[in-house]
Parts: sequence; C-alpha cells; structure tokens
Amino acid sequence: MRIADGWEDYELIDCSDGERLERWGRVILVRPDPQVIWKTEKKDPLWNRPNAVYHRSSTGGGSWEIVRSTPDVWSIGYRSLTFNIKTMGFKHTGLFPEQAVNWDLLHDLIANSGRQLRVLNLFSYTGAATAACLKAGASVVHVDASKGMVAWAKENAASSSVADRPVRWIVDDCIKFVKREIRRGNKYDIIIMDPPSYGRGPGGEIWKLEDEVYDFVKLCCSVLSDSPVAVLINSYTTGLSASVMEYILGSVVSPLYGGRLSSDEIGLPVTSSGLALPCGATAIWQR
Repeated sequence: MRIADGWEDYELIDCSDGERLERWGRVILVRPDPQVIWKTEKKDPLWNRPNAVYHRSSTGGGSWEIVRSTPDVWSIGYRSLTFNIKTMGFKHTGLFPEQAVNWDLLHDLIANSGRQLRVLNLFSYTGAATAACLKAGASVVHVDASKGMVAWAKENAASSSVADRPVRWIVDDCIKFVKREIRRGNKYDIIIMDPPSYGRGPGGEIWKLEDEVYDFVKLCCSVLSDSPVAVLINSYTTGLSASVMEYILGSVVSPLYGGRLSSDEIGLPVTSSGLALPCGATAIWQR
C-alpha cells in the first residue's frame, strides 16, 4: 500500500465501528466509512467532542450534526498547496487526503521532466491534482461535469497561488470533451482520471464505471502525445481493483508506448493503531 504519510494539517486519529475520527486543521470530524468493520475500543476522548458528525440516513444520504463551533469553510495545507474544506453532502469535505501520494508523484514527474508538460485532468473534482501539477510547472486542462466543483477548484488554485498558471477550466462531460479534443488534434503528456462509480453528465448522460472504463481509457490514448509521461487511474469502486486497472492500462497503453506499470491501494496512517486504512486504489502507466 502507498501511504499518504506527509500530512501535518490532516490526521486520521482513529477508526472503528464504521466511523473515522479525523482532524482537518483544528476541526475534528467523525464521518462514516463502511469498510471500517472492526469494533475496537474508541479510547480517544475526541470521539466524544468532535466539531461535527455525519449521520447516515436509513433512506439514503444523511446530514451533518454540528456539535461544536464549525466554520462554513476553512483551509488546510499540504506542502506548498492550500485547500478549502467544507462539510458538504454525502459526508464529503471536498478533499481526499490519501491522494497526496499521487500529488507527490505527479509533482516529481513534472518537475523532473525537463520540459513543460501538458496535463489533462478528467473527473477532476475540486482540483487538488490540478493545483499540484500547476505548482510543478505543467499546463493543465481541468474537466468536470459539475459547475460547482469547477468553481471550487478555481478557489483551491487561488489559495495555492497557482491561479495565474496556464490552466483551462472546463465544465463538460468527460467523454464528450475527449472526443472533441481528438477532432481538434490536441495532445497531452499526462492524463489523470478519477472517474465516479456512477454518475450523470450535464446532459443526463449515465456513467457506470465498470461498463465504461475500458473504452474510455482506449479513447484517451488518442489524445496522448508522441512522448507521453504517465496515465493515472484512480478508483473508489469496490469491484474495480488496482490490478484490474493495471491490466486495462497494460492492454491499452503499453502496446502503443511500452513503459512500465504499477498499481496498489492507497491509504492513510491511523495514529491510534499505527496501522494504515486503505482508501482507494491507483493504477499508473509511466513511460
């Protein structure tokens, strides 16, 4: 497992009985996590005095209970990046801290490339990877179907002092956008994709990851440059393992460009136990 252990402003304090106890800056949150199936004793006193707790509803969704004073928006830093955090629907905060291992990887690939790389960030959410790539010196096209998420990504870019870097902010369905880029002849050196398990595009297009991911990766090969550097696929879908994603990259990208493959779970260190909580998976092709 690749563990995001470089944080100072975020901490996974403990996890037990379907919940995480987390510190986001100075704000303590308790959030559900269905894979936390163990029921170890919740010894840390912060379990009993968080700022906010997210409660799932038996009918789907849920809501935040504000226990102590909690800001509507606050910021946390990771290395030279700054992200804006909010308690939003479906337990989310606008950031997946385990992805820091991929921000570091992308930063190093770009900074050590010896040229300005073009990055295509698809299903790009609130733009943490976009900010990391811009900070390293790349130009980025940031694509997400949600206007609100793209606006949030712009805020994160401003907070990270990279809003003036070469970036295009696109609100669009990712499949339709890539098809248009093929027709335009635009090419990219790095492609990042963090596709949802299930979702809808701005025109009501249905996306189901297991049905779409192979064809989509194959489509994206048509916008890779003559000397591409990397393709990253992230997954939070239980049925799509790291090895499956690696196999897809190996069967679609490797025959065209050679290179090497890797894949693994990504996770967060747990302070109370010294263990690591798996939080998703990433497969990577590198030239």
